[in-house]
Amino acid sequence: MKTKSPFNDESRWQAVLDRDQTADGQFVFAVQTTGIYCRPSCRARHALRQNVRFYVDADAAENAGFRACKRCQPDKADPQQQRTHKVAAACRLLEQERTLTLDELAREVGVSAYHFHRMFKSVTGMTPKAWQQAWRARRLRETLASSDSVTDAVLAAGFPASSSYYRKADSSLGMTAKQYRRGGDDLPVRFTLASCSLGRCLVAASSRGICAVLPGDNDETLLRELEQIFPHAQREKADQAFSQLVAEVIAVLDGKHSTVQLPLDIRGTAFQQQVWQALRDIPTGETRSYQQVAQSINKPKAVRAVASACAANKLALLIPCHRVVRQSGALSGYRWGEARKAQLLRRETKQEG
Repeated sequence: MKTKSPFNDESRWQAVLDRDQTADGQFVFAVQTTGIYCRPSCRARHALRQNVRFYVDADAAENAGFRACKRCQPDKADPQQQRTHKVAAACRLLEQERTLTLDELAREVGVSAYHFHRMFKSVTGMTPKAWQQAWRARRLRETLASSDSVTDAVLAAGFPASSSYYRKADSSLGMTAKQYRRGGDDLPVRFTLASCSLGRCLVAASSRGICAVLPGDNDETLLRELEQIFPHAQREKADQAFSQLVAEVIAVLDGKHSTVQLPLDIRGTAFQQQVWQALRDIPTGETRSYQQVAQSINKPKAVRAVASACAANKLALLIPCHRVVRQSGALSGYRWGEARKAQLLRRETKQEG
């Protein structure tokens, strides 16, 4: 039984003008002068409003004497749903131990390698290779605690038994598998404290790069936050050689530079990294809503998960979660305080104005 559509003719026409993909499957529109019916998202040239009629589905349009558009194929399954099913099938293949080439994956789902690569990235936000590495890293985290040895865990997670793939497992975890198995208890993290326009700031780095940028009101609070983030690491004050790196980070915090040319140690789940990359793509002086960020990574229903990923960010400004606001444009929660968020947005707007 079909549910009642939330659209009226006025909103249906607006969806057609907007070529709104979210309206596909809710209704079809037909053009009396051509005898053709289409999806709301059809890319064909718009007809005059007085020549357009709306129907609940393809059957209703065909019963009224219209034929399906060959371009958008409204009588067939939703193209986005077809793409999603193909990508889901590819993901199941990528979960196998054997590493498949791009050509092999494309053949399995019945599309060209070029089209498959674009389709996979548009749905997941990642390349097939990156997705498989992220999946194996998650499996590795799950198996390290229960396996008899690190090697057993690496193999159980799907990493082939070779040093090159073992290094990829290391990179996926942000530390060696042995360190992760011991809770990261011997992972060295250097840090220093400095003043910036946002107050006090703690900058920390691992052997892989900057791993935390934490603005705050006082040093004691910042040190406690660092301990919470890296509870088992060997936290040690940085030497003078670290001061130049800190100067670059402080320049970003103070608005003197928009980017930092330093390696970053970005640790998070595959989803969090998708969100954080989307945040880094937001231009300076602009904002996005949580809904817009979710849509940009092709997960429009994951609004709350996007908000959680923003809250989990440990690299203030370097991953600009302050540029995400509510749908209304109002400021929402910020890990380092809404006053700092407002200050940052005012400064960036002024810079771009």
